[in-house]
Amino acid sequence: MKIVRRSPEPFFYPGGEIGLLLVHGFTGSPAELRPMGDYFRKRGISVHAPLLKGHGTSPEELAGTTWMDWRESVLQAYDRLCRDAGVRRVFAAGLSMGGLLVLDLARHRPLDGVISMCAPIWLKDRRAVFAPLVRFFRPYLPRREVKEAHIEEHLVPYDRLPLVSVGHLLRLIRQVRRRLPEITVPALVIQSERDETVEPSSGRYILKRLGSEEKEFKSYANSSHIITLDRKRERLFADVENFIQRVTREEIREEK
Repeated sequence: MKIVRRSPEPFFYPGGEIGLLLVHGFTGSPAELRPMGDYFRKRGISVHAPLLKGHGTSPEELAGTTWMDWRESVLQAYDRLCRDAGVRRVFAAGLSMGGLLVLDLARHRPLDGVISMCAPIWLKDRRAVFAPLVRFFRPYLPRREVKEAHIEEHLVPYDRLPLVSVGHLLRLIRQVRRRLPEITVPALVIQSERDETVEPSSGRYILKRLGSEEKEFKSYANSSHIITLDRKRERLFADVENFIQRVTREEIREEK
């Protein structure tokens, strides 16, 4: 029997001079990124997956944070990766809300490349726009959706969703959407076509609006929202690795 390590704790793997920052999604934790972190650790890349403020603890603690707190968690994680691993090149990959946060990071810190995975511009649940109002009458909603077993076994989810936090997620979406043309680093945009949380058109919107000259799009026809744990994850990891290798080779040629 395969034993899956379920832990919301952050992880840090010092390695070579290339660093990869991994950022989890809304109400999630680094657990959803651990297989990806292990993949790149084995390839000699320094990997850091932080735990965003308010996550991995309790719904009440999440309710006490804002999207700017989540941004600050990412900025601090970037600084730690550069300081403690001594990397020369840094890439950032984020899942879902984490994809928004790494796009935002590209405006605030030097990045060699950014990878956005199933980041939301539009959510499947259209009721989300009413969360800032409904929260005054019903602060929390119980978790109803359960993922497929091969995904669920990795997760450390909250049993309740604070609606005030949904409001901050919507603010983050608006912030990043407005600023997409200002992001100019090489970018890989990844989108699951069977995404049950995010409208798949979000990925194509991000690709079109990015200011990057070097950008590419990868579509996964049979993957769901948490693509880092789904059945095609090895293909995903290989696509990200190829992107990192290509960008790094081009940078080395330019330096020469």
